[in-house]
Amino acid sequence: MNRRHHYRVPVSILVLGTTLIFPSQGQHVVRVTPSTVEWGHFAADVKPVLTVKSGEVVTMDTICGVPEMLERLGAAPDGPIREMKQMYAEVKDKGPGPHFLTGPVAIEGAMPGDVLEVEIMDIRLRSPYGWMMIAPSAGALPEEFPYLREKLVPLDQRNNVAEFAPGIRIPVHPFFGNLGVAPPEGRLDSGPPSYNAGNMDNRWLVAGTKLYIPVHARGALFAVGDGHAAQGDGEVCVTAIETNLTGVFRLTVRKDMKLRWPRAETPTHFITMGLHESLDEAARRATREMIDYLVTARGLSRDDAYMLTSAAVDLHVTEVVDGVKGVHATLPKSIFVTAP
Repeated sequence: MNRRHHYRVPVSILVLGTTLIFPSQGQHVVRVTPSTVEWGHFAADVKPVLTVKSGEVVTMDTICGVPEMLERLGAAPDGPIREMKQMYAEVKDKGPGPHFLTGPVAIEGAMPGDVLEVEIMDIRLRSPYGWMMIAPSAGALPEEFPYLREKLVPLDQRNNVAEFAPGIRIPVHPFFGNLGVAPPEGRLDSGPPSYNAGNMDNRWLVAGTKLYIPVHARGALFAVGDGHAAQGDGEVCVTAIETNLTGVFRLTVRKDMKLRWPRAETPTHFITMGLHESLDEAARRATREMIDYLVTARGLSRDDAYMLTSAAVDLHVTEVVDGVKGVHATLPKSIFVTAP
C-alpha cells in the first residue's frame, strides 16, 4: 500500500538550533514502512510510493543499521530501531546492496534526458546515536584490519557533536550518503555510486545544497538513505558515523540542463564529480566535468577552463571503499564578479 500524506500549511522545523521556515505549498511526507523502502537497489520498474509535482517539497524519514547490533552496543530502542526490525521481518525483496532507501518518489514531467534538481532544504537527526564498523575484507586497508569491529557513537544534539571517545568530539554535519534516481531499466546496486548518483558518500551534500542528477527513467524515481552524522573525505574504514536522518527535499525537473554525471552546488561552491574504479580516472572525470561546466555555464574557452581549474579548483577524494571510487572538484563562487 502506498503511504501518502499531504500538508498545505506552512511548516516550521527546528534543527540543531536553526529554524527553517518553508513557504506555504504542497507538503508531502514519506515515513519508513516495508512498502516505502527499496532495500539495496534502485529500480526502474517499481511503483512509486508517492508522486509529486515539479517544485514540491517532500519530507523523507530514513533508517540505517542492523537493530540487533545497535541494541547489543547499547542503543536504547527507538522508532528507527523498531522500523529496522519491521524491515528484517517483512521485506523479502532485498539486495544486492545493503542500504535501506526510502522511496522512490516520482516527479511529474521528469523524462530521460532531463535533470532532477534535488534541493536539500533540511536534514535532522532521528536518533541520539550513530554507529561505525570495520568490516572484514573491506575498507581501504583490508589486509591490516581483517576482522569485525563495531562501535556506538553517542550524538549530543544540544551541542551538535558526536562523542567518539573521551576527549574526542566530532562536529555533526549530517548528510545522506546515498541519494539517487532509477536506472533506464532493471535494477542498479545501491552499493557503488554510478551515473544515477547513488552511494556517493559526499560530505558536502548538507542542508543548503542542490544536487543535480541526470534522469534515466520516467518520473526520475528519487530515493534516499544511508544517513551520516559526520564523515571524513575517503570514508576509509567503510563507514561514516552512520545514523537515522530525516531529510526535506524540493524536487524540481530541469529541462534546461543536460548532464552526464551528477553535479552539486552549495552556497559557496560549484561541485563536479568523477566516479570510476580507478581513482586516477575518477580524478580525470571530475576535472573534465569542471571544464565542461566552465565552458557551458561561464562561457570560457576550453583552454581557459582547464587553466582556471588548475588555478582555483580543489580535488577531493570523496570515498574509496565502494568499489567505484569518487573524486569531487570544488570551485569557489567567490572568484566570480558576476553571476552566470
